[in-house]
Amino acid sequence: MEQYDFLNVSRVPWSSEPSLKEMADEVGVNVDRLIEGIEKNKTDSEMAQEFEVPEKLVYHLRDHFYTHGIDSVMGQD
Repeated sequence: MEQYDFLNVSRVPWSSEPSLKEMADEVGVNVDRLIEGIEKNKTDSEMAQEFEVPEKLVYHLRDHFYTHGIDSVMGQD
């Protein structure tokens, strides 16, 4: 076995992390409107009022968007 053979190991192209759409659907938030709100620089408070959900929930959805994107699935070969 070569010294760096471990670098060529394939990794699975999926994640156990839910997608932003799954998370938003679960709490009744339209993911397209959420992304549009982020694009328009709406505050968490403004979006929380629009979606009729707690501000902290919008904060967590926004954070997931910025840290994981729309979908957290990334394939590697």
